[in-house]
Amino acid sequence: MNKQEFDYVIVGAGIAGCSLAHFLSKYSKSVLLIDKNEDVAFGASGAAGAFLSPLLGKPNKFKDLVTNALKFSMTYYKKYFFEDLINCGTCRIPKNQEDEEKFQTYISYMDFEYEKFEEGYLFKIGSVVKPYEICKKLSNDTSKLFNYEVKKIEKIDDFWFINNEIKTKNLFLTTGADISLIEEKYLDIRAVWGQKIDIFTTTKVEVNYHKECSLSISNKDNIVSIGATHHRFDDEKQESSYDLKLKNINKLKHNDYTNNIMQDDVKELLTKANDIKTLNDVKVLDIKIGARASSVDYFPMVGKFVDSQKSFEKYPHLKNGFQIKNENLELIDNLYILNGVGGRGFVLSLYLANNLVENIFNNQELEEEITNFRLFKRWAKKQNK
Repeated sequence: MNKQEFDYVIVGAGIAGCSLAHFLSKYSKSVLLIDKNEDVAFGASGAAGAFLSPLLGKPNKFKDLVTNALKFSMTYYKKYFFEDLINCGTCRIPKNQEDEEKFQTYISYMDFEYEKFEEGYLFKIGSVVKPYEICKKLSNDTSKLFNYEVKKIEKIDDFWFINNEIKTKNLFLTTGADISLIEEKYLDIRAVWGQKIDIFTTTKVEVNYHKECSLSISNKDNIVSIGATHHRFDDEKQESSYDLKLKNINKLKHNDYTNNIMQDDVKELLTKANDIKTLNDVKVLDIKIGARASSVDYFPMVGKFVDSQKSFEKYPHLKNGFQIKNENLELIDNLYILNGVGGRGFVLSLYLANNLVENIFNNQELEEEITNFRLFKRWAKKQNK
């Protein structure tokens, strides 16, 4: 292909990349969204239940982040994508007596309205969105390049080059669990493989539920989604479909090893779902798998990368735990990340993408907890051990 040039290039067309594309397109018409798959939301985002629900618990910084993101995202979905939002409430059901007692201790810290409902508590804000439709619409105003595998990124002078074919001033990585394009070792991402199934059932389900799994309703009668499982594989599973390098993963013909895991997960999900609500005349219509990207401390990663090699050269005492102000650390120019949104991608991504874009164009400060500074500093202290 001929060399193309853009002001902004995003690698990864899941909910994080599509959210970035949406907000960047408000400031520039020179934005390109790239993905190795044939369309948006073909990885973990397409396999997501796409729940929008509160995080319960006593006050802490992660809960504050989720609460702020949920308020922002719900307002945004309602205003611009209301046709792809199903706001029917989510019933959170305690798993056992201990879980019920924990819930009671959270009551004075609730950020959203709720009421007693069946065996649990119904949060009115609880919703679900349609993953593919949302990602498609978010990226409507952006140039797109699909079925394109990014094998190499390289900085030459003031520009980034992708496979020596695409040139950009600013590069954004929203590649989820696959972080192989960056060699910075402080980026500790864990791939958590999940599975979602869509079923037909004659049982009427009128709200979303969450207990040990989630049940979410759709805009189609008698169709319910159930998710998700959690697998952390020790190796890369290159002899199966649980391989981060594969593309169009849910269109592949899976081998026996993969199929056995998937069928076991179907049984597990149906068992857990029936513990919430008895589902009659069940027929499994669709199965999707995907690898959610979770950071070591569960907070997302947003903003520029710290250049660890240059920072150590400038401040060798970093390895002894010596504290350096963020603004004095060496950064990688014009390279950004939005990653680590875990299982809350459709809650967090809009909020984080908007914050990052406003940081770039209007110098809006990013919260310390979501930047790469905190990961780098924690990792740097361990390098002398």
